[in-house]
Amino acid sequence: MEHERLRIFYSSISFLIIFVLVFTSSCIKFPKPLPNQYIQANRYLYPFSSEHKNITASISINLKNNASANEIVAEIPPLKYNKSWLFLLSQDDVRHESFCVTWAAIHGKPIPVGKDYYDVEHLEAEDFPIGVMTLGKTLGSTDGAGNEVRFSFLITVAPEKHSMNRKPNVLPGYNVNQDRFIMNECLTFSNVKEMLNTGVGIAFHDVKTTAVDIVDSVKKHLEISQKILLDTLKGRGCKTLAEPEGNKVYIEAAKIIPEIQVITAQTEVEAIYPFQNPSALYNIPLRREPVVEENFRNYIEKKLALPKEQREAVAVFVHQTGTYFANHLLWLNNTYGKDGDDSMWAPSLEEYYEYNYYRLNGNVKVIKDNKTVKLEVFLPSSDYFYYPSVTINVKGLKMADIESVTSGDEVKGMSYADYKDGVMINIDCRKFLMEHATHYVEKYEKTKKVTDRADAIYYVKMLKESSAKRALLTRVGL
Repeated sequence: MEHERLRIFYSSISFLIIFVLVFTSSCIKFPKPLPNQYIQANRYLYPFSSEHKNITASISINLKNNASANEIVAEIPPLKYNKSWLFLLSQDDVRHESFCVTWAAIHGKPIPVGKDYYDVEHLEAEDFPIGVMTLGKTLGSTDGAGNEVRFSFLITVAPEKHSMNRKPNVLPGYNVNQDRFIMNECLTFSNVKEMLNTGVGIAFHDVKTTAVDIVDSVKKHLEISQKILLDTLKGRGCKTLAEPEGNKVYIEAAKIIPEIQVITAQTEVEAIYPFQNPSALYNIPLRREPVVEENFRNYIEKKLALPKEQREAVAVFVHQTGTYFANHLLWLNNTYGKDGDDSMWAPSLEEYYEYNYYRLNGNVKVIKDNKTVKLEVFLPSSDYFYYPSVTINVKGLKMADIESVTSGDEVKGMSYADYKDGVMINIDCRKFLMEHATHYVEKYEKTKKVTDRADAIYYVKMLKESSAKRALLTRVGL
């Protein structure tokens, strides 16, 4: 009898458990991980390894009948777009927020409030932490001809870290548990690819060796890191080193690796003075300084109080960033950028190095032929050069003298306008600029997101005038 009562009791308990499970599962929707469209092993990356090298670009300036072309001088100015000061930002330690705070703020994307973080896959799926904010606009300056040029910066990478290959957990709308938004050890390669697409530069920093005081060991691991980058980023290499924690062994190692050409450090350095006599920056440790929230704006204002001829580049580095730093970038945009006096140029150190290289080693030849002024612009390159883009000042002409400006096939992007001493012409010779713009247009057509449309318009407007450009503008509603 006792045995029978126990059997009935346990049967009842089992029935009750099954009932509760069926009932609750019918009332609560348990989210399932999204399929692998958000884990893209073959994520789009600009084909950097196939970029043009040693470019000779041709530009034809067709003059109006009453214009004279007697005294024409053409040159590459100290700073792109004829800006009066240079802002160089680097972010160390492969920080997760390099993407979801610093990059996101510049490109008008959501910024986590508090201690949450996200990856590019979350961004694409609109899967964000509960608390996010936006600045309401993108941040940058202009090219002097009315087109936006977003701020850029330098990030450090650690290719030997396995966590750069981690796959994020993407669960749109699932707010019960926010563990997928915790800070991770470092950026992912997917994040890095998206940042590279938008002009962010990369630098080596710490490498995976305990023998950080031995040059040969650091050199070996820098070379291993380079190989991983080339394999993972489809041939996109790194030519920059950001010295970690004042360790000069890294600089010694970098100087015996030919591909590493640019070094930035905190001590035993030289400063960049863009408006003084130009010098080759190859293998010279270039000064950067740490700044904290409290003195960021005063630090910059003090630098800018000097005449531009005496003005050192504002080269700073950060580690952790949050909403406070996003607001500093907003202040730069509103004070010295496109919504301010438009005086600053903020490229990555990688891009500035190339621009300086073109200015020192390139040349602009002027050929006058009746009512046409032809410019032949030679842009020599070195290993891992990816920014074949310069400003050319043409003194002796104004826009009122010009009927039209055309260029050869080497030039994919172009804009021009009056500046103080003549006409400025901005050229971009990146081989795949049209394909790059098309990628962002196609992305917007799939998502219909407001920020994706802003990105598409931004990249299309980089192109020189053509029927293909007009067709792309029509596709985004312009």
